[in-house]
Amino acid sequence: MDKKITYKDAGVDINKADEFVHALKTIVKPTMRPEVLSAIGGFGSLFALNTQKYASPVLVSSTDGVGTKLRVAFMMQKHDTIGIDLVAMCVNDIVVLGAEPLFLLDYISMGKIDQGILKNIIGGIVAGCKEACCSLVGGETAEMPSFYNDGEYDIAGFVVGVVEKDKVIDGSSITVGDKIIGIASSGIHSNGLSLARKVIFETMAMTPDDYHKDLGCTIGEELLRPTRIYVKTILNLIRDFHIHGIAHITGGGLIDNIARILPRECMAMIHLGCWEVPPIFEFIRSHVEIDDEEMFRTFNNGIGMVLIVPRGDEEEILLRLKALDEKAYVIGEIQNKNGRRKKTVTFRNP
Repeated sequence: MDKKITYKDAGVDINKADEFVHALKTIVKPTMRPEVLSAIGGFGSLFALNTQKYASPVLVSSTDGVGTKLRVAFMMQKHDTIGIDLVAMCVNDIVVLGAEPLFLLDYISMGKIDQGILKNIIGGIVAGCKEACCSLVGGETAEMPSFYNDGEYDIAGFVVGVVEKDKVIDGSSITVGDKIIGIASSGIHSNGLSLARKVIFETMAMTPDDYHKDLGCTIGEELLRPTRIYVKTILNLIRDFHIHGIAHITGGGLIDNIARILPRECMAMIHLGCWEVPPIFEFIRSHVEIDDEEMFRTFNNGIGMVLIVPRGDEEEILLRLKALDEKAYVIGEIQNKNGRRKKTVTFRNP
């Protein structure tokens, strides 16, 4: 008779996975809101929405990952901030609709369970959830032998939030004359990493450990700088100001993301040179030929979130943003498209 074979022989260690789930219960506890009714490890997660708090609640959901930023984490063997990026990419996408994030679930898959790496990833997710004031209520950790190289993995996040039906921010109230405010990014965030890696690691033949004085850190540290989480800032603003539209500047940059929220008759005129552009973007551009449109459709170029606000409110909103420790700038205004202009977002040089 042939030797007995087990799931572990095939590369999947169920006991190790169970040990990790047990350890998670303590790690995620600080994120638990009072509405959470279940603990980590069940078939599903229970969340009791406080219906007394809302007149007509609308649930808002989104899912995202962090793309090839993971490749930089693999190169540096540094996994403690990538979870912050994951939370940021999810919660920033729903807060633009005026939604308060309630809970998040994660999905992590790797070739062989490495509890050290997993704890670092989850630690980042927990830090992000605490910053966004949402609960990490569950997820899935999949051990998938032969799918990933040692030390490599993929992650995804799924978030649910809530907003009053009459408080949804969908851009429909945007009008000609509105001002455009840009809130600063922390750097490259989680979009454009494929192009950045190609330029830096292939064209320039640099390594993640190379230090550059203009960046004030190593290349790897700059590229892994976590994505900003704007939840507290946006929720603070919409409590006291009427915001006509909000855009999270992710893949597609200022060009595509602002266009997503504009009414058909409107266009956005962006004034170049009126905000501080982090050095990483000029560093990339100075070593290869990339035209303006490519830069503004690939990277955030220093603006992580855009607000479209009524004309006359911009100065007071800027003061509030400064008090919230945000760098923010008036970067343009909404104009009439007049049916003749092909582009929805255009740029004006200083």
